[in-house]
Amino acid sequence: MLHEEDLFRRITTSCADLDNILGGGVTCKEVTEIGGVPGIGKTQLGIQLAVNVQIPVDFGGLGGKAIYIDTEGSFMVERALQIAEACVEDMSKFRDFERNNSRVCQVQIQPKDFLKNIFYFRICSYTEQIAVINFLEKFISEHKDVKVVIIDSVTFHFRQDFEDMALRTRLLSGMALKLMKLAKNYSLAVVLFNQVTTKYSDGSFHLALALGDSWSHASTNRVILYWNGNERYAYIDKSPSLRSASAPYSVTGKGIRDLTSNCKRVKLM
Repeated sequence: MLHEEDLFRRITTSCADLDNILGGGVTCKEVTEIGGVPGIGKTQLGIQLAVNVQIPVDFGGLGGKAIYIDTEGSFMVERALQIAEACVEDMSKFRDFERNNSRVCQVQIQPKDFLKNIFYFRICSYTEQIAVINFLEKFISEHKDVKVVIIDSVTFHFRQDFEDMALRTRLLSGMALKLMKLAKNYSLAVVLFNQVTTKYSDGSFHLALALGDSWSHASTNRVILYWNGNERYAYIDKSPSLRSASAPYSVTGKGIRDLTSNCKRVKLM
């Protein structure tokens, strides 16, 4: 069983410290929920993963494709192209390093090719969201090279004017079950971005992911993004296999990267 876990493939975040606390990156066959306040870089991370899942196997990637389900209209093609250009640049540097070590890797993928390999769905209501998730299994069965499903954000339409809480809980539970099955049956990563709210407990307020305890079973791993002064941090809040830990990261013109002194509170979206 431990050997099987070691074989789980992972998608790099392009931040070494963040990859480290995630056990090497975002894991396939699992549902990872990532929440944070507005401006912390959730969409940036989502686009980065949609690009990075396409890194060819020769360069240590999965050579897969991405499904991006956008419920808030925050995905930007120009930003995705910018991150793809930086990814190609990184692969070229890797190729030059490998060439010096007598191994030749060819960078055949171009920045615009990354955009062609992102299947984009714009969602405008919770009923559309449920319909698309019900459609995913058929779609992925016809596109077996899809290795990540990203929903940004999973909670948006379920927090807007939803009066029947019992119905909301049933719909969310059904959606979570379908996404878990997709992750396992097709060996892909499911990444759910979530909004945060403040919760009062033990005499103080702290950040908690939206939708409450009824949604807590929906993911294998839960990561909270937060500000520490002027620096962005990620915290492993829940995981059966990862220890609780924090790591700094930055949002740069090239995408998600390791924290550097000149990359603080850069809000690109």
